[in-house]
Amino acid sequence: MSAKFKKLPLAALLLSIFLGGCVTTGMPERQEVDLEKALETHVQLGLRYLQDPDNREQSRRHLNKALELGKKNPMAHHGLALLYQVDGELDIAESHFEKALRYSDGFSMAHTNYGVFLYKQERYKEALKQFEYASTDLTYNRRSFALVNYGRTAARLGLIEKAKEAYSRALALNPNLALALIEMAELKFTDGDYSQSKQYLDRYGKRSRQTPQSLWLGVRIEKVFGNRDKELSYALALKNLYPYSAETLKYQELSGNDG
Repeated sequence: MSAKFKKLPLAALLLSIFLGGCVTTGMPERQEVDLEKALETHVQLGLRYLQDPDNREQSRRHLNKALELGKKNPMAHHGLALLYQVDGELDIAESHFEKALRYSDGFSMAHTNYGVFLYKQERYKEALKQFEYASTDLTYNRRSFALVNYGRTAARLGLIEKAKEAYSRALALNPNLALALIEMAELKFTDGDYSQSKQYLDRYGKRSRQTPQSLWLGVRIEKVFGNRDKELSYALALKNLYPYSAETLKYQELSGNDG
């Protein structure tokens, strides 16, 4: 988790004023700051350990400790949502996503990850709303990725023009965003705009490693243009790098039909 979470505003600091000498102790303020620092430290450690499968229990311990220090802390709830999602405890994960957003509606990273959570369950309409919220947050430093997720979800719902618009906006923010390039290449191919599809695919190939999706698209594009050598080059890479992929099976089916 490289993106920074927004800090919750601290509660008003209490000052202990004694009438006798008008002395301010400063202790409540110090305690408040220390509490906030401890909470943030537990959240950061929880998220760090979450990335290591061997340290998930450490992650759980730190995130639960963070909730003990601040039961309405959205960052802690977000971390626990991710943890329980990995554990396969989907109902508990969703509960924590909802709490994270209840306590901080502007938490765009939580909107994005909740959207991914919903997308994986094929709850596309609900996911689209989460990605839409994150993609309209002009301060969100991963807005381009939220737009790609919005585009993919819109495409799943048959909202192709909305998907194209989202990918275009993502590329306006980040012209080298490989995820948006390959998705635009796919949509252009489906539209029959093979030249544009090839341009997007070529840009993708310069910025990212080839995947079954990109290699299979390359096979189909070069077949359309009659470039047999390039078609076979893509096909060979597909079979060698991803012999058990669904795309390799599709190519074998295509080859069988050609024969």
